[in-house]
Amino acid sequence: MMHGAPLTLFNSMSRSIEAFAPIDPRMVRLYSCGPTVYSTAHLGNLRAYVFTDTLRRTLNWKGYATTHVINITDVGHLTSDADAGDDKMELAAQQAGTTIWDVAARYTGLFKDDLAALAILDPAIWSVATDHIQDMIAFAQAIQDAGAAYELDGGLYFDVEKVPDYGRLARHGDGPEIGRIENVEGKRNPADFAIWRRSAGDEQRQMEWLSPWGPGAPGWHLECSVMSLKYLGHQFDVHTGGIDHREIHHCNEIAQNQAFTGTPASGANIWMHNNFLVDRTGKMSKSKGGVATLAALTALGVHPLAYRLLCLGAHYRSELEFSLDAVAASLTRLKRWVIAIAALKAEASANGDRLDDAMLRPSRELRAGKGAPFDWQRRSLEQGMSDAALDHVRRFDEALSADLMTPQALPVIDAVIASALSAAEKLRLLASFDLALGLGLTSLTRRDLSVRPADAMLTDAEVDALFDERQVARLAKDFVKSDDIRDRLEVAGISAMDGKTADQETRWEWRPRLSIE
Repeated sequence: MMHGAPLTLFNSMSRSIEAFAPIDPRMVRLYSCGPTVYSTAHLGNLRAYVFTDTLRRTLNWKGYATTHVINITDVGHLTSDADAGDDKMELAAQQAGTTIWDVAARYTGLFKDDLAALAILDPAIWSVATDHIQDMIAFAQAIQDAGAAYELDGGLYFDVEKVPDYGRLARHGDGPEIGRIENVEGKRNPADFAIWRRSAGDEQRQMEWLSPWGPGAPGWHLECSVMSLKYLGHQFDVHTGGIDHREIHHCNEIAQNQAFTGTPASGANIWMHNNFLVDRTGKMSKSKGGVATLAALTALGVHPLAYRLLCLGAHYRSELEFSLDAVAASLTRLKRWVIAIAALKAEASANGDRLDDAMLRPSRELRAGKGAPFDWQRRSLEQGMSDAALDHVRRFDEALSADLMTPQALPVIDAVIASALSAAEKLRLLASFDLALGLGLTSLTRRDLSVRPADAMLTDAEVDALFDERQVARLAKDFVKSDDIRDRLEVAGISAMDGKTADQETRWEWRPRLSIE
């Protein structure tokens, strides 16, 4: 059952804000286009999953159970999204001198590591394309039997004139986006696209399967239709992806769904798309040694959740400008909250308010990605709250319910911390909000946010030893030695706390390397 303000979401199909009404109130069904695992995910790619996770967490926070599917593309995605070029997986394997299976396993693992570092919940189902080849062949055959596909020398092609309103999602009609699709001799329409690609006679592919149209591999667009409808039904609640998918990939997916089901239904009631991560500084350029991946950002000494906060600081439908200054500001903001919460914990303890630490952390079911609603944990946190505290809940809920307006939800955290509420009540509020935000507010420590840069000259143990040595020198009033150690630490990128923190275990922290020449 939904709690609080009515949830509204922007539907890319209608280009309007719509009231969310689940097909089955007992279980909201979500599908998200996943990565093509030929390389490490770019920070811009990861923004899509922070957005999707925020949507799912908001649904759970408001009392809905969810079934979430994310696919893994390990075959069929060409170097151009417009149905042209080489298979990205085949090309990556050739360049690495290894098998596609090894490439897929490596980058699938790295992608999941990135999601875990960003506190993005696991989906209920990871759906891998190559595990569904026979499903795809049967699906393509059904489309051909329905008269919506035809065979050419290169394989099986979809006839876009056989479905109503092709391209309605993108609103492109016969515009420039159609011109991006590969021009193949014999195609009936410029927008027709490959469902199955027949291998050329002289082609040596690592991945190919026998089919009614000859040996080959599925087109990229086919897999999402097959797996979303298989696991979520012929019409489910929400389909998400990056805004670049709106122009071609999702239009083709919808066309396949319509032909397969024999209905004008698109497959999802609501289509949602996040906007781009924009780099106007050139700091993300791989060719210039820039910060293009989460691992590269972490190597500078930045905690991954600072990037999550950066994403939440902009509305998902707005372009998000990337800069190292913006990353630094997000890290500072997160650190300020964590320090304030450490002080609140100390105050609550001094006041005799015993809070169950488990209550302030996400549940095991939540962390395991079960998709259960959070209302039991949220209710336990908010039970017996004062009217003043519940007013903060109302403001936070209204922001999230207005198409996931996270930039308006985040200031509620500052308002709670600055309020006259008791420390215990503040902590319970912040723990409730963090179920939706996923920032680890009540579980992170300041030491957690101190990330050792990859180029650091010292290890954590060596820094601790130097601080012990410095403390001995200070007690002995050997200020020359003490200052010398301080200077060495400064050069090594260490900031000394010297009583500046409420967390007495945090004597020092690494300074992020947030400048690239």
